[in-house]
Amino acid sequence: MSSTYQPIANQLNTDVDHTPQAHPASPTHSLPESFASYRQKAQQHGPLNQSRDYSSGVGSTPGSSLGPVEAGKGFYFDRSELPARFQRMSWSQAEIEAIESGGASMFA
Repeated sequence: MSSTYQPIANQLNTDVDHTPQAHPASPTHSLPESFASYRQKAQQHGPLNQSRDYSSGVGSTPGSSLGPVEAGKGFYFDRSELPARFQRMSWSQAEIEAIESGGASMFA
């Protein structure tokens, strides 16, 4: 029995142009001349080629110069500072046992 099936690897389409082309939505409609020049202009979460100047920005002044840290009116830093009705409830021994036994102690 003869078959006309040919593997895909043997079916090369020679009509397709495989030369690199700019994406149709590219703002410049051109490819970069080299990867090195592309990287000089590229950004990924900020410029990739920025210099490391630590004389300004985060860490350039001590935190104490920012003033005291206090919660504003109606704001709290920790749940323990809230009124008692909003604080964490303590676990009963039965609840702890139920959790530790995976619920089996509730039916024993």
